[in-house]
Amino acid sequence: MADLQALAEAVIKGDQKTAVEITRAALSEGTAAKSVLDEGLIAGMDVIGARFKKNEVYIPEVLIAARAMKMAMEILEPELVKAGVKPVGKFLIGTVQGDLHDIGKNLVAMMLKGAGFEVIDLGVDISPDKFVEQAKASKAQLIGMSALLTTTMPAMEKTITALKQAGISAKVMIGGAPVTKSYADRVGAHGYAADAASAVDAAKSLVA
Repeated sequence: MADLQALAEAVIKGDQKTAVEITRAALSEGTAAKSVLDEGLIAGMDVIGARFKKNEVYIPEVLIAARAMKMAMEILEPELVKAGVKPVGKFLIGTVQGDLHDIGKNLVAMMLKGAGFEVIDLGVDISPDKFVEQAKASKAQLIGMSALLTTTMPAMEKTITALKQAGISAKVMIGGAPVTKSYADRVGAHGYAADAASAVDAAKSLVA
C-alpha cells in the first residue's frame, strides 16, 4: 500500500520528486484521492504550519514545502474532481489598492491551498471595486486582504465598506505587518491573522 506518511514527509522536506512519485503510485494502487490529500499533503502542510508558528522553520522552508505540495496537487486535482471531493471553502485573496507587496499574501494562499481551500488570487494593488466584482463572480465564502504599508491600511476599511454596501455576505479576513487585531475589529473584519499559519486556522473557523 502507498505510504502516505512518506508523502507527508516528502512535503515537509520539500522533496518535489518524491512527493510526485508517491502521489502517482498511491493513485495507481487505487488509494482514494481524498486519503492522499488528507493523510499525505494536508498532513505534511499541517506540520510545516505548526513549525512555522513556533519559529522552527522560516518562510523559505514553507515555500519549498508548498511547492512540493503544489506539484503533487497537479496530479491529484483531476482525481479529486472525479471523486466529487469538494474544497473546504472558496477563498478570494488580494493585496489592497496602492500596495504592491505579495510575499505574505502568496504564503497565505499556498498555506490555504495546503489546507484544502480553493484559492482565487487576485494579485496586488486591488481596488475596492475589483474585490466587490470578483466576490460576486466567484461566490467565495471568504475574502482575504493583505497590506504591508501603514499608508495602504485605509484601503482595507474602504473595501470592507464597499463589500457591505454591495450586499456581499462573505466573511472578510485581514492581515499584514502593520495590521492588528484591534484594527481588524475597528474596521469590521470578521477575522485577523498575524501570520500565514494562523490565517489557515482563522479561515477554517470562519467556514466551520
